[in-house]
Amino acid sequence: MNALLQAELLKLRTTRTFVALTALAVGSSVLIAGLVALLTEPTRDSVLVDVFASDTSSFLILVLAVVGISGEWRHRTITSSLLAAPDRLRFLGAKTIAFAAAGLLLSVLTAVAVAVVGALVLSVRDLPLPALSEMLAQTGRNALLAALLGAFGVGIGALLRNQIAAVVSLLVLSFVVEPIVLGLAPHVGRFGPLGALSISAAGLPAEAGGIPEDVDLVGVLPATLLLLLWVGTAFTAATFLLERRDLE
Repeated sequence: MNALLQAELLKLRTTRTFVALTALAVGSSVLIAGLVALLTEPTRDSVLVDVFASDTSSFLILVLAVVGISGEWRHRTITSSLLAAPDRLRFLGAKTIAFAAAGLLLSVLTAVAVAVVGALVLSVRDLPLPALSEMLAQTGRNALLAALLGAFGVGIGALLRNQIAAVVSLLVLSFVVEPIVLGLAPHVGRFGPLGALSISAAGLPAEAGGIPEDVDLVGVLPATLLLLLWVGTAFTAATFLLERRDLE
């Protein structure tokens, strides 16, 4: 398993896609945080969410994970990968851990960049900063969320296999299906993994994710555990199908 994991981490480190995604995650998050800090006047109570919770890495690592695992079929590398590592469960497990680790690292890098830029702009404007403990707690929640979504993306990509279909399905689920369910049946929609549960796990208020304030979101710990359940379900289903599918 260690050799498999090291191989997957090496793939991530040496692909231009991951480098580009890292730059996009850091750049977009810093841009959002910088503009909010520059153009608005956050209060002591709102500054943590308004400025320092800016983090696009969780969604981007989700997309990268889907692209990464489904690309094994698109580029027909799945056969050689499984010839080198015939145990399909261990292969998928190594992929899942690698993308979870990548999500965590990407989120932390993003948080550091946002903290530097946000603190600099707010200090120059003589606006309040959140307590260090609050910033660290938010960083931890964001990083855990990115790790879980990275792992979830591997399961989704392995289930669908077709790269384009997987990415489109992910976007439709995130921006169409979950918002509709949340609007029509909020007691059900609040358990959607890419919307309400992600907002809850990050410890953010409903309005930060465009969710109506009257939706009763679950707490941080229950949301994290439910996301872990989503990850486990996707991983189990993907493993079941991978064990029984032909590689072509």
